[in-house]
Amino acid sequence: MMLARTASYLYWIGRYMERAEFTARLVEATVRLDALSARPAGEGAWASALSVASAKEDYEATGESITPSNVANYLTLSESNSNSIRNCLYNARMNARAVRTALTREGWESINRAWLALRDRSATGGAQSTINLVDELKAEIRGFEGAMHRMLRQDKHWMLRLGAAIERADNTARLIDVKYHLILPEGEEIGGVIDRDQWGTILQTVSANTAFRWLYRDGLSPGRVVEMLTLRRELPRSLACCVEEVTEILDEIGQETGFQGEADRMARLRHKRLTGTKVGDIIRGGLHEFLQAFITENRLLSQAISRQFRFD
Repeated sequence: MMLARTASYLYWIGRYMERAEFTARLVEATVRLDALSARPAGEGAWASALSVASAKEDYEATGESITPSNVANYLTLSESNSNSIRNCLYNARMNARAVRTALTREGWESINRAWLALRDRSATGGAQSTINLVDELKAEIRGFEGAMHRMLRQDKHWMLRLGAAIERADNTARLIDVKYHLILPEGEEIGGVIDRDQWGTILQTVSANTAFRWLYRDGLSPGRVVEMLTLRRELPRSLACCVEEVTEILDEIGQETGFQGEADRMARLRHKRLTGTKVGDIIRGGLHEFLQAFITENRLLSQAISRQFRFD
């Protein structure tokens, strides 16, 4: 079994790189929505982007007004925002430097190039400049993901993927929770007529526009979007897929190392419970309550992983 410190570095590289990609997609989707002449995103959509990224309170403390350029800069480049893409890539790179021998050369180079693309930037620029920067970052992060999947199927590979899967689950749950209630007009019943551009933004953020059309032939609706992002295991960024992946990865690590415990039990129970859940159950019980419970459970599972593999 690898050293606990190495396991921690790899787990957090997986989390930071996943968080950086998600934030890049979030910024891109909001910029594109804002560019729609028929219905610009406005302050509400940029405020929701801050909420999805768990950055709204910290942003408000800066005293900056909510404008596309201010929020894009804060989410992408701000050194004071611990979850900015810059800080995620910086932390991933520092961790990667500590475990260079555990990564492939291609994996290290992708992290390093992504960091260098941001290191000297002071602003994202206008809409097209921001899109160009995000595209460059996404390409480098995809390069890292490709390198990760070409690693030997050993404990180092699994620990990277475990961090990424835990982070991906958290990001998707926060996205649904914030965006669903932002888009749903006050007083409108769930399942009513909702602006298609805004729903398309949610799907774009998780790279699922095409996947939605493949899975649902009878059109866009809030219930179908929620079902796909929570319960459809075919979608890599759905909660169901992330939950299944975490369970399988912990099992792989356990088989290879004999290291099993609290985290495995929590992951299996969560997987069993979600597998038996229907979208109607989620809606009737309260979508917000379901997602908040999921986010809390995901955080507790991450803490259990830290204890099980002795990160601290």
